[in-house]
Amino acid sequence: MLARIFRPAKTAMQSGKAKTKDWALEFEPESARAPDPLMGWTQSQDMNGEVRLTFETREEAIAYAQAHGIPFRVLEPKTVKRVLKAYADNFSANRKQSWTH
Repeated sequence: MLARIFRPAKTAMQSGKAKTKDWALEFEPESARAPDPLMGWTQSQDMNGEVRLTFETREEAIAYAQAHGIPFRVLEPKTVKRVLKAYADNFSANRKQSWTH
């Protein structure tokens, strides 16, 4: 029952950074999911897959896992490259590309 400690990434459906500051502890699946023969829905026998704990810091999550004897691995968040642009750059005299219209 290996656990992952990670910082959730921003979803594609939001423009802000809501719910990305906390750290999460989730258990990795022990078995693969299988389709239900009657309805075709995905089912799993692993109930630990539904457990998700959130912590304010990485150290709190690690301390919780160690206190309860849960083996874990920490996934560090990736750095985000930001390209700062301004709308006024479209009309700049120093524009590198020609106008397309």
